[in-house]
This record gives sequence, structure tokens and C-alpha cells, in this order.
Amino acid sequence: MAELLEESNGAELERLSNEHRRYAQRLDELMAKPYLSTEEQLEEVRLKKLKLHTKDLIAALEHRIPAVA
Repeated sequence: MAELLEESNGAELERLSNEHRRYAQRLDELMAKPYLSTEEQLEEVRLKKLKLHTKDLIAALEHRIPAVA
């Protein structure tokens, strides 16, 4: 049972890490532009919030996973 939970948490951690990386990449693309449209400015704010939320979820999940020695 513990192995199944650990596998599930590992898969969720990987999914969240991939999401976080996608948000960061898109933010980098937006930050490279000299000027952002209104829509892009809104997207930037939304992505920053999503990225932070994802980081919080990753940290919470990491604290739930028992350390394996």
C-alpha cells in the first residue's frame, strides 16, 4: 500500500514539475519581448500565479513523501 502511494505521489510530483517548467518557459518567452500586449500582460500575471501555486503544491507533496534511506 505504501509503495502504491509513493508511486502515485511520484507521478504527481513529476506532472507538477513538468507544469512548473512549462509555465517558466512561457514566462521566459514573454519576458524576452520588448513590449507585451494587454492579453500578454494578463497571461504573464496568470502564469506567475499558476507557477507559484504549482511550486506550493510541489513543496506540500515533497513534505508528505517519506524519506527513503
